[in-house]
Amino acid sequence: MARGGINKAVVQTARLAIIARGENPSIDAVRIEMGNTGSKTTIHRYLKELDESDSRQTITQAPIDDELAELVAQLAQRLKDKAQEPIDHALAQFEQQKSALLAQLEELGLTHGQLKQQCDIQAAALADESAKLQSTRSSLQTEQTRNAGLSQACSDYELRINDKDEQVRSLEEKHLHARDALEHYRNAIKDQREQEQRRHEGQLQQVQAELRQAQQSAMVRQDEITQLHRDNERLLIEHRVTIKELGTLQEQSRKDREQQRQLSEQVSLIDSERTLLQERLRVALLETQSRQEALTEHQQTNKTLELNLAKAQASIETLRLAAVVATAPEATAKD
Repeated sequence: MARGGINKAVVQTARLAIIARGENPSIDAVRIEMGNTGSKTTIHRYLKELDESDSRQTITQAPIDDELAELVAQLAQRLKDKAQEPIDHALAQFEQQKSALLAQLEELGLTHGQLKQQCDIQAAALADESAKLQSTRSSLQTEQTRNAGLSQACSDYELRINDKDEQVRSLEEKHLHARDALEHYRNAIKDQREQEQRRHEGQLQQVQAELRQAQQSAMVRQDEITQLHRDNERLLIEHRVTIKELGTLQEQSRKDREQQRQLSEQVSLIDSERTLLQERLRVALLETQSRQEALTEHQQTNKTLELNLAKAQASIETLRLAAVVATAPEATAKD
Protein backbone atom coordinates (compact mmCIF):
# COMPACT_ATOMS: atom_id res chain seq x y z
CA MET A 1 0.00 0.00 0.00
CA ALA A 2 1.09 3.60 -0.59
CA ARG A 3 1.86 5.85 2.32
CA GLY A 4 -0.27 8.84 3.22
CA GLY A 5 -0.01 11.55 0.50
CA ILE A 6 1.51 9.23 -2.18
CA ASN A 7 -0.68 8.10 -5.06
CA LYS A 8 -0.40 7.40 -8.76
CA ALA A 9 -1.21 10.98 -9.80
CA VAL A 10 1.62 12.41 -7.65
CA VAL A 11 4.09 9.85 -9.04
CA GLN A 12 2.94 10.65 -12.61
CA THR A 13 3.40 14.41 -12.04
CA ALA A 14 6.95 13.86 -10.72
CA ARG A 15 7.77 11.51 -13.62
CA LEU A 16 6.57 14.02 -16.24
CA ALA A 17 8.59 16.80 -14.60
CA ILE A 18 11.76 14.67 -14.74
CA ILE A 19 11.13 13.71 -18.39
CA ALA A 20 10.52 17.37 -19.24
CA ARG A 21 14.00 18.18 -17.89
CA GLY A 22 15.44 15.49 -20.15
CA GLU A 23 16.42 13.18 -17.28
CA ASN A 24 15.73 9.48 -16.67
CA PRO A 25 12.65 9.02 -14.41
CA SER A 26 14.22 6.40 -12.10
CA ILE A 27 12.78 5.39 -8.73
CA ASP A 28 15.31 7.50 -6.79
CA ALA A 29 14.82 10.50 -9.08
CA VAL A 30 11.03 10.32 -8.69
CA ARG A 31 11.32 9.94 -4.93
CA ILE A 32 13.64 12.95 -4.70
CA GLU A 33 11.27 14.93 -6.92
CA MET A 34 8.43 14.14 -4.45
CA GLY A 35 10.51 15.35 -1.50
CA ASN A 36 11.99 12.00 -0.40
CA THR A 37 8.58 10.63 0.54
CA GLY A 38 6.93 7.29 -0.29
CA SER A 39 8.35 3.77 -0.39
CA LYS A 40 10.42 2.67 -3.36
CA THR A 41 8.21 -0.40 -3.87
CA THR A 42 5.12 1.78 -4.24
CA ILE A 43 6.92 4.21 -6.55
CA HIS A 44 8.21 1.28 -8.64
CA ARG A 45 4.69 -0.15 -8.95
CA TYR A 46 3.23 3.19 -10.05
CA LEU A 47 6.07 3.77 -12.52
CA LYS A 48 5.53 0.29 -13.91
CA GLU A 49 1.82 0.99 -14.40
CA LEU A 50 2.60 4.34 -16.06
CA ASP A 51 5.21 2.76 -18.31
CA GLU A 52 2.77 0.03 -19.35
CA SER A 53 0.11 2.67 -20.03
CA ASP A 54 2.53 4.69 -22.17
CA SER A 55 3.60 1.52 -23.94
CA ARG A 56 0.04 0.67 -24.88
CA GLN A 57 -0.41 4.19 -26.24
CA THR A 58 2.82 4.19 -28.21
CA ILE A 59 2.30 0.69 -29.68
CA THR A 60 -0.33 2.02 -32.06
CA GLN A 61 1.46 5.34 -32.71
CA ALA A 62 5.24 4.78 -32.82
CA PRO A 63 7.16 2.81 -35.52
CA ILE A 64 8.49 -0.65 -34.71
CA ASP A 65 12.06 0.61 -34.14
CA ASP A 66 10.91 3.20 -31.65
CA GLU A 67 8.75 0.58 -29.97
CA LEU A 68 11.70 -1.78 -29.63
CA ALA A 69 13.88 1.03 -28.29
CA GLU A 70 11.22 1.93 -25.77
CA LEU A 71 10.84 -1.72 -24.71
CA VAL A 72 14.61 -2.03 -24.30
CA ALA A 73 14.69 1.16 -22.24
CA GLN A 74 11.83 -0.08 -20.03
CA LEU A 75 13.54 -3.46 -19.60
CA ALA A 76 16.77 -1.73 -18.68
CA GLN A 77 14.92 0.45 -16.17
CA ARG A 78 13.22 -2.59 -14.64
CA LEU A 79 16.57 -4.41 -14.39
CA LYS A 80 18.08 -1.35 -12.75
CA ASP A 81 15.19 -1.11 -10.28
CA LYS A 82 15.43 -4.84 -9.59
CA ALA A 83 19.15 -4.50 -8.87
CA GLN A 84 18.53 -1.44 -6.68
CA GLU A 85 16.19 -3.32 -4.30
CA PRO A 86 18.86 -5.59 -2.66
CA ILE A 87 21.19 -2.60 -2.46
CA ASP A 88 18.55 -0.61 -0.60
CA HIS A 89 17.84 -3.63 1.64
CA ALA A 90 21.56 -4.02 2.39
CA LEU A 91 21.84 -0.29 3.18
CA ALA A 92 18.91 -0.57 5.59
CA GLN A 93 20.53 -3.57 7.35
CA PHE A 94 23.84 -1.65 7.51
CA GLU A 95 22.12 1.31 9.17
CA GLN A 96 20.45 -1.02 11.71
CA GLN A 97 23.74 -2.76 12.51
CA LYS A 98 25.47 0.62 12.80
CA SER A 99 22.81 1.87 15.27
CA ALA A 100 23.07 -1.37 17.29
CA LEU A 101 26.89 -1.12 17.44
CA LEU A 102 26.74 2.53 18.49
CA ALA A 103 24.24 1.67 21.24
CA GLN A 104 26.46 -1.22 22.36
CA LEU A 105 29.50 1.07 22.37
CA GLU A 106 27.63 3.63 24.49
CA GLU A 107 26.53 0.88 26.88
CA LEU A 108 30.11 -0.36 27.17
CA GLY A 109 31.21 3.19 27.94
CA LEU A 110 28.63 3.44 30.71
CA THR A 111 29.68 0.04 32.07
CA HIS A 112 33.32 1.16 32.04
CA GLY A 113 32.38 4.30 33.97
CA GLN A 114 30.43 2.27 36.53
CA LEU A 115 33.29 -0.20 36.98
CA LYS A 116 35.71 2.68 37.46
CA GLN A 117 33.36 4.26 40.03
CA GLN A 118 33.06 0.91 41.87
CA CYS A 119 36.84 0.60 41.87
CA ASP A 120 37.17 4.07 43.40
CA ILE A 121 34.53 3.22 46.02
CA GLN A 122 36.31 -0.03 46.90
CA ALA A 123 39.62 1.83 47.22
CA ALA A 124 38.00 4.37 49.55
CA ALA A 125 36.38 1.56 51.54
CA LEU A 126 39.75 -0.20 51.86
CA ALA A 127 41.32 2.99 53.18
CA ASP A 128 38.40 3.42 55.60
CA GLU A 129 38.81 -0.17 56.84
CA SER A 130 42.51 0.46 57.43
CA ALA A 131 41.68 3.53 59.51
CA LYS A 132 39.08 1.54 61.45
CA LEU A 133 41.66 -1.17 62.19
CA GLN A 134 43.98 1.45 63.60
CA SER A 135 41.22 2.92 65.77
CA THR A 136 40.11 -0.55 66.95
CA ARG A 137 43.28 -1.01 68.97
CA SER A 138 42.71 2.23 70.83
CA SER A 139 39.03 1.39 71.56
CA LEU A 140 39.78 -2.10 72.97
CA GLN A 141 40.42 -0.79 76.49
CA THR A 142 37.21 1.28 76.37
CA GLU A 143 35.17 -1.79 75.34
CA GLN A 144 36.65 -3.83 78.18
CA THR A 145 35.67 -1.11 80.66
CA ARG A 146 32.13 -1.03 79.24
CA ASN A 147 31.89 -4.79 79.49
CA ALA A 148 32.79 -4.63 83.16
CA GLY A 149 30.09 -1.98 83.69
CA LEU A 150 27.54 -4.09 81.83
CA SER A 151 28.40 -7.12 83.93
CA GLN A 152 27.83 -5.12 87.11
CA ALA A 153 24.54 -3.76 85.72
CA CYS A 154 23.38 -7.28 84.90
CA SER A 155 24.15 -8.39 88.45
CA ASP A 156 22.12 -5.45 89.82
CA TYR A 157 19.21 -6.30 87.53
CA GLU A 158 19.26 -9.92 88.67
CA LEU A 159 19.02 -8.76 92.30
CA ARG A 160 16.10 -6.47 91.43
CA ILE A 161 14.37 -9.29 89.55
CA ASN A 162 14.71 -11.56 92.59
CA ASP A 163 13.16 -8.85 94.77
CA LYS A 164 10.29 -8.47 92.31
CA ASP A 165 9.74 -12.25 92.36
CA GLU A 166 9.47 -12.20 96.13
CA GLN A 167 6.94 -9.33 95.99
CA VAL A 168 4.87 -11.17 93.40
CA ARG A 169 4.83 -14.37 95.47
CA SER A 170 3.80 -12.40 98.57
CA LEU A 171 0.96 -10.71 96.68
CA GLU A 172 -0.20 -14.04 95.28
CA GLU A 173 -0.32 -15.53 98.79
CA LYS A 174 -2.33 -12.55 100.04
CA HIS A 175 -4.68 -12.93 97.11
CA LEU A 176 -5.21 -16.62 97.89
CA HIS A 177 -5.88 -15.88 101.60
CA ALA A 178 -8.38 -13.18 100.71
CA ARG A 179 -10.15 -15.47 98.27
CA ASP A 180 -10.37 -18.27 100.88
CA ALA A 181 -11.75 -15.85 103.48
CA LEU A 182 -14.33 -14.58 101.00
CA GLU A 183 -15.42 -18.12 100.13
CA HIS A 184 -15.72 -19.06 103.82
CA TYR A 185 -17.78 -15.93 104.47
CA ARG A 186 -20.09 -16.72 101.56
CA ASN A 187 -20.66 -20.27 102.82
CA ALA A 188 -21.39 -19.03 106.35
CA ILE A 189 -23.92 -16.47 105.09
CA LYS A 190 -25.57 -19.13 102.95
CA ASP A 191 -25.88 -21.55 105.87
CA GLN A 192 -27.26 -18.82 108.13
CA ARG A 193 -29.85 -17.81 105.54
CA GLU A 194 -30.96 -21.41 105.10
CA GLN A 195 -31.30 -21.87 108.86
CA GLU A 196 -33.33 -18.65 109.26
CA GLN A 197 -35.56 -19.60 106.35
CA ARG A 198 -36.19 -23.09 107.77
CA ARG A 199 -36.99 -21.65 111.20
CA HIS A 200 -39.34 -19.09 109.74
CA GLU A 201 -41.10 -21.74 107.65
CA GLY A 202 -41.46 -23.94 110.73
CA GLN A 203 -42.98 -21.10 112.72
CA LEU A 204 -45.38 -20.31 109.89
CA GLN A 205 -46.38 -23.94 109.65
CA GLN A 206 -46.88 -24.08 113.39
CA VAL A 207 -49.04 -20.95 113.35
CA GLN A 208 -51.10 -22.28 110.50
CA ALA A 209 -51.62 -25.59 112.34
CA GLU A 210 -52.69 -23.80 115.49
CA LEU A 211 -55.07 -21.60 113.50
CA ARG A 212 -56.65 -24.64 111.88
CA GLN A 213 -56.94 -26.31 115.31
CA ALA A 214 -58.50 -23.15 116.77
CA GLN A 215 -61.06 -22.92 113.97
CA GLN A 216 -62.02 -26.55 114.46
CA SER A 217 -62.28 -26.09 118.24
CA ALA A 218 -64.39 -22.91 117.85
CA MET A 219 -67.16 -24.93 116.29
CA VAL A 220 -67.21 -27.29 119.27
CA ARG A 221 -66.30 -25.01 122.14
CA GLN A 222 -67.63 -21.50 122.04
CA ASP A 223 -66.48 -20.81 125.56
CA GLU A 224 -62.86 -20.93 124.50
CA ILE A 225 -63.27 -18.10 121.99
CA THR A 226 -61.82 -15.53 124.39
CA GLN A 227 -58.82 -17.72 125.09
CA LEU A 228 -58.41 -18.33 121.41
CA HIS A 229 -58.52 -14.58 120.76
CA ARG A 230 -55.78 -14.13 123.32
CA ASP A 231 -53.81 -16.92 121.73
CA ASN A 232 -54.39 -15.27 118.37
CA GLU A 233 -53.13 -11.94 119.70
CA ARG A 234 -50.13 -13.69 121.16
CA LEU A 235 -49.45 -15.33 117.83
CA LEU A 236 -49.83 -12.00 116.07
CA ILE A 237 -47.32 -10.47 118.46
CA GLU A 238 -44.97 -13.34 117.80
CA HIS A 239 -45.51 -12.89 114.08
CA ARG A 240 -44.67 -9.20 114.34
CA VAL A 241 -41.58 -10.10 116.30
CA THR A 242 -40.72 -12.65 113.66
CA ILE A 243 -41.21 -10.06 110.88
CA LYS A 244 -39.02 -7.64 112.81
CA GLU A 245 -36.34 -10.30 113.19
CA LEU A 246 -36.65 -11.03 109.50
CA GLY A 247 -36.10 -7.33 108.71
CA THR A 248 -33.06 -7.37 110.98
CA LEU A 249 -31.75 -10.40 109.16
CA GLN A 250 -32.36 -8.69 105.81
CA GLU A 251 -30.49 -5.59 106.98
CA GLN A 252 -27.67 -7.82 108.16
CA SER A 253 -27.71 -9.57 104.79
CA ARG A 254 -27.51 -6.19 103.04
CA LYS A 255 -24.51 -5.27 105.19
CA ASP A 256 -22.96 -8.63 104.39
CA ARG A 257 -23.46 -7.99 100.68
CA GLU A 258 -21.86 -4.54 101.03
CA GLN A 259 -18.92 -6.09 102.86
CA GLN A 260 -18.70 -8.75 100.17
CA ARG A 261 -18.62 -6.02 97.50
CA GLN A 262 -15.81 -4.26 99.36
CA LEU A 263 -13.90 -7.52 99.57
CA SER A 264 -14.43 -8.03 95.83
CA GLU A 265 -13.06 -4.53 95.15
CA GLN A 266 -10.05 -5.33 97.31
CA VAL A 267 -9.53 -8.56 95.42
CA SER A 268 -9.79 -6.66 92.10
CA LEU A 269 -7.29 -4.10 93.38
CA ILE A 270 -4.94 -6.90 94.39
CA ASP A 271 -5.35 -8.47 90.94
CA SER A 272 -4.56 -5.10 89.31
CA GLU A 273 -1.45 -4.69 91.45
CA ARG A 274 -0.38 -8.23 90.66
CA THR A 275 -0.88 -7.60 86.93
CA LEU A 276 1.12 -4.37 87.17
CA LEU A 277 3.94 -6.15 88.99
CA GLN A 278 3.91 -8.95 86.42
CA GLU A 279 4.16 -6.38 83.61
CA ARG A 280 7.05 -4.65 85.40
CA LEU A 281 8.69 -8.03 85.86
CA ARG A 282 8.27 -8.78 82.14
CA VAL A 283 9.78 -5.41 81.19
CA ALA A 284 12.67 -6.01 83.57
CA LEU A 285 13.23 -9.47 82.08
CA LEU A 286 13.21 -8.01 78.55
CA GLU A 287 15.71 -5.33 79.60
CA THR A 288 17.90 -7.97 81.20
CA GLN A 289 17.72 -10.15 78.10
CA SER A 290 18.58 -7.16 75.88
CA ARG A 291 21.53 -6.23 78.07
CA GLN A 292 22.71 -9.83 78.13
CA GLU A 293 22.54 -9.95 74.33
CA ALA A 294 24.48 -6.67 74.15
CA LEU A 295 27.03 -8.09 76.60
CA THR A 296 27.37 -11.24 74.47
CA GLU A 297 27.84 -9.11 71.35
CA HIS A 298 30.48 -6.95 73.07
CA GLN A 299 32.26 -10.06 74.30
CA GLN A 300 32.27 -11.46 70.75
CA THR A 301 33.61 -8.12 69.49
CA ASN A 302 36.30 -8.14 72.16
CA LYS A 303 37.32 -11.66 71.17
CA THR A 304 37.57 -10.58 67.54
CA LEU A 305 39.60 -7.50 68.48
CA GLU A 306 41.91 -9.58 70.66
CA LEU A 307 42.45 -12.04 67.79
CA ASN A 308 43.19 -9.16 65.39
CA LEU A 309 45.56 -7.63 67.94
CA ALA A 310 47.32 -10.96 68.42
CA LYS A 311 47.67 -11.35 64.64
CA ALA A 312 49.04 -7.80 64.36
CA GLN A 313 51.52 -8.41 67.21
CA ALA A 314 52.60 -11.68 65.57
CA SER A 315 53.13 -9.81 62.28
CA ILE A 316 55.19 -7.13 64.07
CA GLU A 317 57.23 -9.79 65.81
CA THR A 318 57.83 -11.55 62.48
CA LEU A 319 58.95 -8.27 60.90
CA ARG A 320 61.21 -7.55 63.86
CA LEU A 321 62.83 -10.99 63.61
CA ALA A 322 63.26 -10.51 59.87
CA ALA A 323 64.93 -7.15 60.50
CA VAL A 324 67.25 -8.75 63.07
CA VAL A 325 68.12 -11.55 60.65
CA ALA A 326 68.71 -9.00 57.89
CA THR A 327 71.02 -6.86 60.00
CA ALA A 328 72.98 -9.83 61.36
CA PRO A 329 74.94 -10.53 58.08
CA GLU A 330 75.82 -6.84 57.78
CA ALA A 331 77.30 -6.86 61.30
CA THR A 332 79.28 -10.04 60.48
CA ALA A 333 80.61 -8.47 57.29
CA LYS A 334 81.83 -5.38 59.16
CA ASP A 335 83.67 -7.54 61.73
